[in-house]
Amino acid sequence: MTRIPVFRHPITLLPESGRVIIRPFIPANPQRLTSIIGRALALTEDEAERELETLRLEFTSRHFDIEGLLLEHFAKIRSHLFTQRPLSRTREILIGALFSGEYALESAALFNPSIVPHPSQQGVPEGGLRFVMSLRATGEGHISSIEFRVGLIHPDGHISLDDVSRFVTVPEIEPNPNYRKRSFILKFHEMGFDNDYANAVMAPLANEFTRSDLNKSVGTVRHENQPGSHELKRTLECIQWLADSNYELRFPAKLGMSERIIFPVSTNESNGIEDARFVRFTDDDGSITYYATYTAYNGRAILPQLIETHDFLHFRVLTLNGSAVQNKGMSLFPRRINGRYAMLSRQDDENLFIMFSDNPHYWNDPEILMRPAEVWESVKIGNCGSPIETPEGWLVITHGVGPMRKYCIGAALLDLEDPTKVIGRLKEPLLSPEGLEREGYVPNVVYSCGSLLHGDTLILPYAMSDKATAIASVALADLLSALRN
Repeated sequence: MTRIPVFRHPITLLPESGRVIIRPFIPANPQRLTSIIGRALALTEDEAERELETLRLEFTSRHFDIEGLLLEHFAKIRSHLFTQRPLSRTREILIGALFSGEYALESAALFNPSIVPHPSQQGVPEGGLRFVMSLRATGEGHISSIEFRVGLIHPDGHISLDDVSRFVTVPEIEPNPNYRKRSFILKFHEMGFDNDYANAVMAPLANEFTRSDLNKSVGTVRHENQPGSHELKRTLECIQWLADSNYELRFPAKLGMSERIIFPVSTNESNGIEDARFVRFTDDDGSITYYATYTAYNGRAILPQLIETHDFLHFRVLTLNGSAVQNKGMSLFPRRINGRYAMLSRQDDENLFIMFSDNPHYWNDPEILMRPAEVWESVKIGNCGSPIETPEGWLVITHGVGPMRKYCIGAALLDLEDPTKVIGRLKEPLLSPEGLEREGYVPNVVYSCGSLLHGDTLILPYAMSDKATAIASVALADLLSALRN
């Protein structure tokens, strides 16, 4: 069988150890914490000034507003101070630095990309397209976060990427985020907390409520049910956990796309935000929302979650609900089908599933869409991002795992009106790891979290062995012809 021509662009996105953020570095042992503070307080003011000046010379050029960040970290340990005397700003910054450390976000890997059209196409030449690419960045401790790049598909088909900033900035966490009542109640039922205490907390809240509204209601229920029972304690802890797992992030508009990093916030994702699959979703009224499904990992268990944004500045991070929210690889279709949302998913770590819902946050009743068929995908199959609408059907880029745990990229075509019907699928891989693509943290892997169609060309960014990222192009006509046959 003739292989489909694939053009590999001369672009490689490699991990860069110099892109760092500042994270808290606070000992868990209170005695150690107090000892460190004591050494800082023993310095004279002149000594503190000299130490801070040395720190400024060494680190200021690596961060935006480093002193503001160090003061935030000082605030985290302020309660451990054993002096009532007011401290100078110099000493507060220095103490903050003692409880801080740099973290290289992508020192280990920059991989598993997805790609969507940029919200702004201003200034793009006719026939071109500006895009946003999301990437999974992995650093020390194998903690993953989401980074972004901006690029341009030129009218002649070649691809360029904007320069990447030296600086990286985490967003502000909205202190009083908004929540949706229906989603909260659905999650309570799913977790087995459909009881009088949960109902009492939710009853006075509006359909959309804030964290302060929730805290007030929780406080009232706790006060009215004293002495508290074990069930009350567990229910209120569940409510707080759920609130912590649904949060909002906001970046300053002045930051470039490559300067924005979504780093783990909740305990669910303390060990990483993995494999974000972004899609530009067009609703029936023409409104546009960028969604991304991702896998939250806490070192023991995974939890599929959802990101919503309109501008890549303000993000809402939400838990997904329902019995089908069980595994990695959830990918939302880019529009409703017959009035309902549709999602590809993996339920059993072997087959590819499809499911439908009236609510993008609630998923049940998955059905098998495809099982492994060829040797190169005989261990398991999954998706490589959201389906792409073409005149011939829904194009699904797949991945298959075969002998020696080799990952290849394939493709399938689904019926436009009824995507439970598979029109065709490739017998041979569309893309297999070749040459240096085989070498990396996890050898013999090519993998993607999302592609896009530009004119008559499929743009396919892909990861190489969980280390770096490349971009390929495929003529849509060639791909559809192979799928129809």
